[in-house]
Amino acid sequence: MRPMIAALWAAAMLMGLQQSAASPDSIVDRSSKNLSSVPRDLPQTTELLDLSRNHIQQLHRGDFKNTPLLRFLNVSWNSLEDIDPETFLDTPLLEDLDLSHNRLRNLSGQRYLLHTENLLVLNLVCNNFLTMTLGSEFRSLVKLERLALGAQNISNGDFLNIAGVKLRTLTLSLENEQGYTAGSLQDVQAQRLQIATSYQILNHSLVSDALSLFVAVELMDLKGGYNELSKQLSERVGILTSHLYLTNISIDWKDLTHFVGVVWRTSVDHLTASDVVLYNLPRRENEGIQTSKMKSFRAIRAVVKSFIFSQETVYNFFINMPVESLAIVETSIIHMTCPMFHSPILQLDFSNCALSDSIFSRVESQKSLECKNLDSVRKLILVGNNFRSLQILSKRVQFMKSLQHLDLSINSLVYDGLGECVWPLSIINMTLSSNGLTASVFKCLPKGTESLDLQNNQVSVIPSSILKLENLSSLNLNANRLRDLPVCNGFPLLNELLLKSNSLHAPSMNKLDSCPKLKTLDVSYNPFTCTCALRSFISLGIKSEKKESHTGIELLNWPLGYYCTYPEAFRDFALKDISIPEVSCNIGLLATTILCPAVLVIIAVVILCHRLDAPWYMRMIWQWTRAKHRTRMRHVRPEELVGVKFHAFVSYSQHDADWVQNSLLPNLEDTAGGLRICHHEQNFVPGKTIVENIIACVEKSRRSVFVLSAHFVKSEWCHYELYFASHQRLAWGTDSVVLVLLEPLPQYLIPSKYKQLKSMMGQHTYLEWPQDRAKHRLFWANLRAALQADLPNAPVTELEE
Repeated sequence: MRPMIAALWAAAMLMGLQQSAASPDSIVDRSSKNLSSVPRDLPQTTELLDLSRNHIQQLHRGDFKNTPLLRFLNVSWNSLEDIDPETFLDTPLLEDLDLSHNRLRNLSGQRYLLHTENLLVLNLVCNNFLTMTLGSEFRSLVKLERLALGAQNISNGDFLNIAGVKLRTLTLSLENEQGYTAGSLQDVQAQRLQIATSYQILNHSLVSDALSLFVAVELMDLKGGYNELSKQLSERVGILTSHLYLTNISIDWKDLTHFVGVVWRTSVDHLTASDVVLYNLPRRENEGIQTSKMKSFRAIRAVVKSFIFSQETVYNFFINMPVESLAIVETSIIHMTCPMFHSPILQLDFSNCALSDSIFSRVESQKSLECKNLDSVRKLILVGNNFRSLQILSKRVQFMKSLQHLDLSINSLVYDGLGECVWPLSIINMTLSSNGLTASVFKCLPKGTESLDLQNNQVSVIPSSILKLENLSSLNLNANRLRDLPVCNGFPLLNELLLKSNSLHAPSMNKLDSCPKLKTLDVSYNPFTCTCALRSFISLGIKSEKKESHTGIELLNWPLGYYCTYPEAFRDFALKDISIPEVSCNIGLLATTILCPAVLVIIAVVILCHRLDAPWYMRMIWQWTRAKHRTRMRHVRPEELVGVKFHAFVSYSQHDADWVQNSLLPNLEDTAGGLRICHHEQNFVPGKTIVENIIACVEKSRRSVFVLSAHFVKSEWCHYELYFASHQRLAWGTDSVVLVLLEPLPQYLIPSKYKQLKSMMGQHTYLEWPQDRAKHRLFWANLRAALQADLPNAPVTELEE
């Protein structure tokens, strides 16, 4: 009985854990703590409370006042004798209550149930109940789905108070000598009746009522009495039960085969035996039964206790069963034979066994013969075995001409791409998940496959030269090693593509153009690199979320399953929150974006410079800088300045005398300038010839300033002055002559005889007199800088020879 109770409570606990997974504090385990009462320090968030295996004798009102969210309570294996009627007044959400293995005495006095109207599971087995008579309080349990009870006597009317409750499962624990009155279960509405007993012989009336009143009957913990049970089954004419379960049983091989043979001849459609211990297995072939009304047989976790027996006999018994569905799961069988005759089996399930590549085959004269008698099988499940070669398995099933669904997941399958695969053409659904398959697997697939599951393998790329699967509509490549989207040339009808948890950094969206039928795409949980290459994919995700994608592709798990892994600045950012500007990815657009403003700025600067005459200012500042630099760098020896009394000699036309007198001389000779200027109106010596005065002025001046204008080039004397000054350049250098352009003077207006002037204007940077008064200060500063020099401090009175 204990395994059944443990399974019942484990199911309830599992449900609680699943629903409370988001809140770990809601699970409180106080089992085996030597408690004598319910703890007072339970957190208010408690939803699942385990108080089993303590010494609690009573439950009082207020014991659970601090746990209003309580949904699951286990008080089994205590010493409970009494429960206050208002114990559960503060737990309106209670769904699962386990009070098994206690000392409760009266099933008709469980008044605490009046406050548990939301109860789904109630376990009261292994208490001190003499009769099974349920009290009126059970009527309030309108939501009850599972009820486990145990009493020494079961009589008519005991279950009358739950006649209106539609149970999923009623469990009857028969640990003591059982008194059962025929027809006592007729008031029960339950889909499944579980009968657990430690006796070898079940009550005849109880079994009779079970088979005639319940669609599903489960017999638990049987250790014998199979002959009587077989006899009762064979003698009954009307059996309502279509699903018969044997759980946690021990049985001889002879009793098992006889019992199964009897069930075959009844109206029971489905027989399931789980947690079976087999004794005395055969050493020779048994005679098989070839006819049956039963549709399915299922064996779960069968253990053999015989060391010497005929494995082939055992395998043949099962594979030759005349049923539509045969399942042997979680059992350590290492081989399965081929039926001796044509088999009616439509579905085979050998999940989680120890089968190898030799399945269904036999060896005769050192030659392997393939099985041809399973040609009716439509669904074959071989999950979790020891299969190694995909090509060899194709040979093992090649004659299953009706096979449509094949599941080979969780094995160690590989394919080297060399041998030819010979799958039945009828296969449409194939599952190869959790193996060691690589890209070569696409050369070893059934051509008619419509759904292919290859998740959790080693596929890194889908080669272009693959077997064309013209009917493939669903391809699952989750948890592989793909680095990009595949090309669908080999799958023209592909509708669903699953690529979750691969190695895709930036899916190439142009490859989707080869998938015209694709409607569902899952690329979540990949290591996305959030760079320009990902822009189109992000756009697809956003459009898919808004149902605006022109391709009609739905991106599964968007946006929760899509995050950046690189660059580091965007790690763990959701793709939908990442903005990658197009201008940073489009070189042409980037160039246009940069060049257009730059050109506009340049044009604006040029216009502004033109308006503000910036070039003129730049030239003047440059000339001033050069003049200052020459002054600092040129070191004139004192002996070179002997006889030099003027900073500059000014040569100009008489027509420009007003400008010279009113503008030039005041700005050079006043306090701001401090220069000594020689000019003919003041410094020519009377009595001397003009030429002699010119020569004397040029020789006694550090530099010569020529005020150029149209009148200047027409003056003969100005020409002489220019001539002598040009010769002085040989002694003082090129900076001894300073040209001041008073007005524009094009080269073509200068007569050809003024070769020196043309040469100087071509080689020297001349100063232009600005018409704008705002520029005058800079002009004078520049001219003063060009003429500045350290001369002997001697007053000037007249020109001496």
